[in-house]
Amino acid sequence: MPAAIWALGFVSLLMDVSSEMIHSLLPLFLVGTLGAAATTVGVIEGIAEATALVVKIFSGVLSDWLGKRKALAVAGYALGALSKPLFAIASSTGVVLAARFIDRVGKGIRGAPRDALVADIAPPDIRGAAIGLRQSLDTVGAFVGPLLGVALMLLWANDFRAVFMVAIVPGLLAVVLLMVGVHEPAQKGSTHRTNPLRRANLARLPRAYWHVVGIGAAFTLARFSEAFLVLRAADTGIATALVPLVMVAMNVVYSLSAYPFGSLSDRLPHGMLLAWGLVVLIAADLVLATVPGIPGALAGITLWGVHMGMTQGLLLRMIADAAPADLRGTAYGMFNLVSGGAMLAASVLAGVLWDTLGSAATFLGGGAFAAITLLALLTRRRAPA
Repeated sequence: MPAAIWALGFVSLLMDVSSEMIHSLLPLFLVGTLGAAATTVGVIEGIAEATALVVKIFSGVLSDWLGKRKALAVAGYALGALSKPLFAIASSTGVVLAARFIDRVGKGIRGAPRDALVADIAPPDIRGAAIGLRQSLDTVGAFVGPLLGVALMLLWANDFRAVFMVAIVPGLLAVVLLMVGVHEPAQKGSTHRTNPLRRANLARLPRAYWHVVGIGAAFTLARFSEAFLVLRAADTGIATALVPLVMVAMNVVYSLSAYPFGSLSDRLPHGMLLAWGLVVLIAADLVLATVPGIPGALAGITLWGVHMGMTQGLLLRMIADAAPADLRGTAYGMFNLVSGGAMLAASVLAGVLWDTLGSAATFLGGGAFAAITLLALLTRRRAPA
């Protein structure tokens, strides 16, 4: 495994520590401290995540046009780190929305160039394993962050703002590591660059690529913001300072499963892995909707983590395989643009269902859409060529 893949993985780990220290507590901060409704949480999360996914298309296109990816990744990570103090000084949901917007713009700027950089660096025969390794390290940060958040909340008597201020440190460390630890590979092929969004270039994206884009959108509609997992855990009566531990559980499972399933994607049919990933998501939604108390929340969130490990790296691998090498940034950007719209719609709908019909309706709705997506995937696989 190239050393640069490990470095990119640890960059992701540090930034996720920074982000998840805040994000694991943010729904509770919004609802408990600022008095926001669940619908407001859904709108903020939907706008934030959709922003990140939409911005990725522009950064991906720019990285292809310039033939350079690292500088954009550095800029995106820096913007994410510098957004963190805004959460600490937020006195209204509007300020939180602005902070989340800036943070996710940073994520959008770095996302497609970083994913394309991983695909550029990794040898083709272990590309799935390389993507899985980066995601696994990224997800280690996603459970270390909430653990630090819990520890600091207990130490500082539920002082959300103090925890949010600490989060800037690992974010800045991520930027430094990316600057000194990753060297961009020389670009192969012609040095003459054209606009990746020209019709002639877009026509080079094959039908198989657009099929993956459609699958990714359907998966996103079936899986809304993870903020609702935090709210579901809070409904069980867990102490506020301990609620982020449920995200620790999910991300431990995600981290442990991302690399093995990434390696499996180098050897097994992708359609089969996607179908099983949907089966696991349906099971997670049913458990979260119907099994009461802490055991139900933990079981459902654990299944959610398995689903993420099975499917997220696989979709990125499928994009890398389908798109031409000089259009990978654009391909990831287009993929995330479509998924961004789906994320916004799914999160807003989840919030409305939560406020009007209760938490069970939110997860039953997600499970129903996952079942429809599974049926469509199986039908397409069995259709004659």
